[in-house]
Amino acid sequence: MTEKKLIAVVGATGSQGGGLVRAILEDPTAEFAVRALTRNPESAKAKALAAAGAEVVAADLDDEASVRAAFEGAHGAFVVTNYWAERTPEQDAAQTRAEMELAQAETAARAAKEAGIAHLIWSTLEDTRPFFAGRDDVPSLDDGRYKVPHFDAKGEADALFTKYGVPTTFLRTTFYFDSLIAGMEPSRNAEGKLVLNMPMADQPLSGIASEDIGRTALGVFKRGADQLGKTVSIAGDHLTGDQYAAALTAALRETLGEEITYQPLTWDEYRALQFPLAVEIANMFQFYAEDSIRFTGDRDLAKVRELNPGLRSLEDWLTKHKHDFKLEPTL
Repeated sequence: MTEKKLIAVVGATGSQGGGLVRAILEDPTAEFAVRALTRNPESAKAKALAAAGAEVVAADLDDEASVRAAFEGAHGAFVVTNYWAERTPEQDAAQTRAEMELAQAETAARAAKEAGIAHLIWSTLEDTRPFFAGRDDVPSLDDGRYKVPHFDAKGEADALFTKYGVPTTFLRTTFYFDSLIAGMEPSRNAEGKLVLNMPMADQPLSGIASEDIGRTALGVFKRGADQLGKTVSIAGDHLTGDQYAAALTAALRETLGEEITYQPLTWDEYRALQFPLAVEIANMFQFYAEDSIRFTGDRDLAKVRELNPGLRSLEDWLTKHKHDFKLEPTL
């Protein structure tokens, strides 16, 4: 019997890594075995993965020795960093979130090189700085180093995997449909109407179900050497704000009985919102909107579907998740 190739998955209890672990375990070809890396193997999510058949090991991207040990004997590795991880004020004071991601990416690259990983997938995003070069209307962050730190640091980190000579596929992701449940969900305006106010102007926004990132990563691993050195940009749909609102209205009509309309804030209005990272999120949407032709064009849905035949559109995703929405009731 041919021995299965082992894939080590960083962030195995998160959205992207968890999606890949489940995709490997559910793959009818059973081509790969999976090693799930997590900081806490005793968590409920980690135990569920173990019960489903994954090998679960403790590893932390802030502890290089643990990552090196977890990569030992693996054919492939999936690496994702979590810019949004819960951190203490002391951690934020000592190191920015972008610096954390860069350091963690370098840790993963060194560990992969030393372990002899034959195929690594790095979950990344575009570096927005070349697009925004010379633009004073888009505020710089992190002492002027970045425009959209959670994009730019990942894009900057691409070079680290090349620097260390790691055979890598660069998997560029995008906006999660899941954010429509929490983070970018419709809210009620002053008139009590449900509105979607993400600042995309009239431009299409590429979105994807978080689970499909892992499923597409499995497709990349299955293609093998053909994907090494390539940038694979992915999405499940390209829709305008009006189309997002219409899809939400159709999916939630039975439970809500009312229309959701698209009423985008301007980028400056969004930057003025009183929540942490409002400026960064506004800059992100400005990048999505102003570079939408290139951004959506790079994410060819037909090509993504070749890697992941079950790729979900927004309508598909809403059919499965419409009961997960907890929107504000009418007054």
